[in-house]
Amino acid sequence: MSHYSPTDMARHLGEGLLSFPVTHFDADGAFLEGPYREHCAWMLGHELTGLFAAGGTGEFFSLTPSEVATVVAAAVAEGGGKTPVISGCGYGTAIATGIARDAEKAGADGLLLLPPYLMHAKQEGLADHIEAVCRSTGLGVIVYNRDNAVINDETLARLCERNANLVGFKDGVGDIELMTRIYARMGDRLTYIGGLPTAETFATPYLTMGVTTYSSAIFNFMPEWALAFYKAVRAGDHAHVMDGLRRFVLPYIALRNRGQGYAVSIVKSGMRIIGRDAGPVRSPLTDLSAAEEAELRTLIEAVSPGALSAAA
Repeated sequence: MSHYSPTDMARHLGEGLLSFPVTHFDADGAFLEGPYREHCAWMLGHELTGLFAAGGTGEFFSLTPSEVATVVAAAVAEGGGKTPVISGCGYGTAIATGIARDAEKAGADGLLLLPPYLMHAKQEGLADHIEAVCRSTGLGVIVYNRDNAVINDETLARLCERNANLVGFKDGVGDIELMTRIYARMGDRLTYIGGLPTAETFATPYLTMGVTTYSSAIFNFMPEWALAFYKAVRAGDHAHVMDGLRRFVLPYIALRNRGQGYAVSIVKSGMRIIGRDAGPVRSPLTDLSAAEEAELRTLIEAVSPGALSAAA
């Protein structure tokens, strides 16, 4: 049973920083519920307004539908209603609606609808897909505009007219004109979430377009740093934001870009570095090399020595 109505969930998400916990695996790739729950509890011990379980950083794409429900149930049990737990959802329509129903049974407070598997579709097809998920559940739905699932402002407006539980829009495209059109048309009807890779990079310009929050993968291993950066964005502290970008975010992105699929791998490396090992990534992803992880350690040590002191 959800602790939040769709509108309450969306409003709550827009009030602060969000994060996606990584999913913990053993050496053979099996889910480790105990360490995962402990990590969720650690994250929720900091200021966090939404926990996205089995999302992108949680390797949604490598989980089976039943594993998604298991991971979400673990996050819900650990969260205890303190903050909304949003479940990843996706693939084709039949699978996505099944995941939506299972997530609702597991106690999730909302869904993040990721792009469907592989295929590109017309606006009408994407609208049918999104509406089917909305109508399969009473949970609030956040549509993730990204990759092969980019809807325009007209499609989004029609979907919102017909589906009261479509309450959020996460942008992973970076099309400023499209984002401006969507906010101009929809206004406060939706909660807007920044979803470009390493969202800290785009947080300041997106704030001016009504995007009051974003999901920080960095929060997994440097929560205090991530929160301070977010608060600087919201306060308009340009000097703090630029210092954070120069000293950590931009070098972190350069390291992440060395290997395909590193967006998740680099977060798990960060977890290992601070002494909160979440295990390897599942194939077809690959972990950072030892040399690359050493570079990440140097970056973390430069901006958040306390994180390494805690691990010692």
